[in-house]
Amino acid sequence: MSATNKNNIFIDTNVLIGAWSGKKPDSNCLDYLFSLTGKRLFISSLSVAQLVSVFQKKKNNAEIKKIVRYLLSKFTVLSFTDKDIEDSLNIENSDMEDNIQYIISRKFNCLHFVTNNKKDYNRFYILNIIMPSQIRVIKRD
Repeated sequence: MSATNKNNIFIDTNVLIGAWSGKKPDSNCLDYLFSLTGKRLFISSLSVAQLVSVFQKKKNNAEIKKIVRYLLSKFTVLSFTDKDIEDSLNIENSDMEDNIQYIISRKFNCLHFVTNNKKDYNRFYILNIIMPSQIRVIKRD
C-alpha cells in the first residue's frame, strides 16, 4: 500500500450514526470536518448500508433518504470489493467490520480515521485514530 495522505480522513460508521442520533461529539466532529479546507473526507459504502439498516426502525424513509443524500454531497463514498473482504480475513482482529473499514481506508491512503471505537483500531498502527471529541487535532490548512 502507498504512503498515507495527511489530507485524507476516513469516518467510521459509528460516528455517522451518532451524528444523526443527536450525539454531540459526533455532530460537532462532522461540523468541524466540513469546515476544513484541503481535506478529503471518506466513508465506505459499507457505512452507508449500515447506517440505513440501523435507522430503518428509528426514522422514516424520507428522513433516511435525506441523510444519505447529504452524505453523498459531503463525502467521497468508497466501494469495497471481494479482495478487500479477503484481505480483511488475514487480519487478526475479532471485529470483521472493523477489518473491512480499515482495509478500505488504507486502500485510499487515509491517514486519519475518526471512530468512537478507538480501542478496536489501536492495533492498526499506521492510522491516526481519532475520537470525535479529539477531532481538532486535525489542523486547518
